[in-house]
Amino acid sequence: MKQIYLDYNATTPVAPSVREAMGPFLAEFFGNPSSSHAMGRACREAIEDARSQVARLIGADSDEIVFTSGGTESNNLALCGVMLRDGPPWRGHLVISAFEHPSVAEPARFLRRLGCAVTVVPCTRGGLVDVEAIQSALRPETRLVSIMHANNEIGTVQPVRQVADMCRPRGILVHTDASQSIGKIPCSVDELGVDLLTIAGHKVYAPKGIGALYVRRGTALDPYLHGAGHEGGLRPGTENTAYIVGLGRAARLAGEQLDQQQLRMTQLRDRLAQQLQAGIDRPLLIHGETSPRLPNTLSVAFPGVTAAEMLRRVPELCASTGSACHSGSVSMSPTLAAIGVAAEVARGTMRLSVGWYTSQQEVDRAADILIHAWESLATS
Repeated sequence: MKQIYLDYNATTPVAPSVREAMGPFLAEFFGNPSSSHAMGRACREAIEDARSQVARLIGADSDEIVFTSGGTESNNLALCGVMLRDGPPWRGHLVISAFEHPSVAEPARFLRRLGCAVTVVPCTRGGLVDVEAIQSALRPETRLVSIMHANNEIGTVQPVRQVADMCRPRGILVHTDASQSIGKIPCSVDELGVDLLTIAGHKVYAPKGIGALYVRRGTALDPYLHGAGHEGGLRPGTENTAYIVGLGRAARLAGEQLDQQQLRMTQLRDRLAQQLQAGIDRPLLIHGETSPRLPNTLSVAFPGVTAAEMLRRVPELCASTGSACHSGSVSMSPTLAAIGVAAEVARGTMRLSVGWYTSQQEVDRAADILIHAWESLATS
C-alpha cells in the first residue's frame, strides 16, 4: 500500500539535492571546523556558505545567523537569552500568545518559575492573536514579545509586523517562531520588523536536528548553553557541518521555488477542501478560513465523527488530528482551545498539510478515501 503523505507541517522529507550536498561532509570532509588544517578549513568554508544561504532567504546578514539543533533550541535561546540576561533575581516581563508551540510555551513557564512575569494573550476565533490584548499587556518592564509567524495547526499567519511596530518605540524586543512559515510564504526579517526569528530545518526539507536563530545585530543575548565560543559565543559545541550544509541548501531551494510552490500548494489545498465539501453532505468547518493562512494547510472539522477514528480507517493516509506534538493525546490541542472550538468539533478536526512533493493524484485519492471513511462512521 503506497502511503499518501499529507503531514508536511509535522515534518518534511529531506530534499534529494539536500542529501547530495550533505554527502561529502558525512564521508571525506569530516574535519573539525575549528581546526586550522585543510580539512577543517573546508568545513568552515562550507558552514559559512550555508550561513549566507540561510541569511539570504530571510533578508538578513550572515553574521546574524546562529546555527542550533532545531526550532526548540532556537526558541529556548531566544526567550531565555533575552529574559535571563540580568540577574538573578530575574524581574523582566514576557508576552506570548495562547497558542504558541510548546517550545515557546514551556520555556515561558520555566521563566515564570524563576521569577519572570509572563502574560499569555488570547486569540480570536479566526485564529489570530489579539493585537489589542498585546498592546494592553505591555509594561515598562516588558522585555520580549514572542508571537509565532504562522500557526502550526490551522495555518493562520499572525500580524507580526503590527506587533513589532507597537513594541519597537518602547524598546521591546520581538521574537517570532517562523518554523512553519519558512519556505511557504515570504519571511523577511525587515518586513516583519523582528529582532529574533526561529528556523527549524526539518520543516523546510532539511534533516531533523538542525535549525537556526536569526539575531538582529545589536540584540544582546545570554547563551543558554555554556562551553566554547562557537556561533558567536551563543551556541557552544562543535558544529554539525553536514546538517548545516543541508540547511543551507534547503534554504537556497526554498528561495528559488517560493513563488511557484506557494501557488501550487494553494491550488492543491483548495482542491482538497472543495472535493471534501462536495463529497460530504453536511457542512465542513475549516479553521481559520477567513484569516490569512499558509498555502499548504487545511484544518478541517468533519461533522459527527472522530478524526482519529477516520484516520484508523484509512491507513494509507498520513495526516494529523491536531498538533503533531500532541497526536497521542486525547485532550483538545492548545490551538483549538485558544480559538474557542467546542469539544465535539475538536474531536472531528484533522490537519491535512501538502508539500513540495504532493501530487494532484494524491490529493484526489485522499479526498476519496476520507469521504468514504466519514460516510462509514456517520452512518454506522
